Order: sequence, then structure tokens, then C-alpha cells
Amino acid sequence: MATPHIEVNDKELFGKTVLMPGDPLRAKFIAENYLTDVKMVNQVRNMFAYTGYYQGKKITVMGSGMGMPSIGIYSFELFKFFKVDNIIRIGSCGAYSPELKLYDVIIAEDAYSESSYAKVAYDYDENILPATPHLVTALNSSAEKLNIPVVNARIHSSDVFYRNHGDVFRDVRDKFGCVAVEMESFALYANAKFLGKNSACILTVSDSLVTREETTAKERQTSFNKMMEIALDAAR
Repeated sequence: MATPHIEVNDKELFGKTVLMPGDPLRAKFIAENYLTDVKMVNQVRNMFAYTGYYQGKKITVMGSGMGMPSIGIYSFELFKFFKVDNIIRIGSCGAYSPELKLYDVIIAEDAYSESSYAKVAYDYDENILPATPHLVTALNSSAEKLNIPVVNARIHSSDVFYRNHGDVFRDVRDKFGCVAVEMESFALYANAKFLGKNSACILTVSDSLVTREETTAKERQTSFNKMMEIALDAAR
């Protein structure tokens, strides 16, 4: 079974739920540290996917790459061709709110974007798209069970990482109520809406546009355990 970007011997190797970090190395970390009976599923273009079991539940974890075009491709193919029903993005984000600190965990109830992704792909005019409510509920229930504080809020999915004016975030924060920024969730939510699937996003604050604090690349890869544990528990 192959698509232009995913190749496996048997599409049944994918679990019904996929946890999708942007960084393929974060996918590898989750597979090696949390899953049992792990099999590498996809190796095409180094976007590794691993399927294993977490407390008896079959789960796949796969990197999406960076940006909406990348997660748009991989999540569409997983939903459409590999019988995946649920994708939970596990990512990092930059804080827009001064109340958010490094390593705080955010569950993205919805995502605002100025991107044309949803309009071009599906003729959607909305610039705010929601996560699937029952997945948001599952993430919150798992966070409560694990006694991990979370913030439920709107996030900004941006096409741009570097800008000419670094303080533009205040306009997005104040006008649309976004507490943090990342680069993928709006496309994931658009795909799920179009295909009748389920999607959600849980994020860890890796840096702050307000205070200019930031984590290292190594910390982003291996130290965001709280959101990983919440997502794994919710996926059960």
C-alpha cells in the first residue's frame, strides 16, 4: 500500500489513532520510551512512523514535518487511505500571552489562521477551525487524571516563522484571542472536517514572544513528557 508520501506493506499496520509530532525524532522518542512491541511502519522521506501498544491500545506515532503543507499531506493520506480515524498533533508553540511560561501545556480548542489552506483545498471561508470536541474532552480528562495543569485556548497557526516585524503577534493575540503560535493545526483541522474524521492538538510552550525565553532543540525533542503522556492516555 503506497501513496506519494507513505509506503507500508499493510495498511492495517496503522492504528486508528495517530499521535503526530512535527519532529520525526520526537516520534522516535515516544515510540522508544512509551510503546511496546514497536514496529517501524513508514520510512519514506525519513518521515518515520512507528506502531506499538500503550497499555494494550494500538497506537501509531508519526512525524508530520513542519508547516501546514506538510501536515496537510500526511494527515490527509492517513485519514483517506490508511483508515486512520483520529490524529492528535503533539507540538511545540511560542507563547503570545505573558501568563504562559515555558513547558506549560495547551489544548487547542480551535485554531485561527490567515493561511489560504482551507480556502484553496476545500473552499472553506472560515479563518477559525475547531478541534473535534470529544477529543478535546478526552485530552482534558487525561490531564485531570494525571494531575497535569493545562490551558484550553485558541491558538494561531501561522505560515511564517520569521517576520520583518517581530511584534506583529500582539495584533493576532488581541484581535483573535490567540494565546500561542504554531504552524500546523489549522490544516489538520481542515482535513478532518472535510473527511469526516477527528483531530485535536496539544502543545508545550517552547519559547515566549513576550519574554524571549526559549528552550533548546534537545529539550524540544525529549523533554515535553507531560503532553506526550496526556495524549497517550487520551488515545486509549
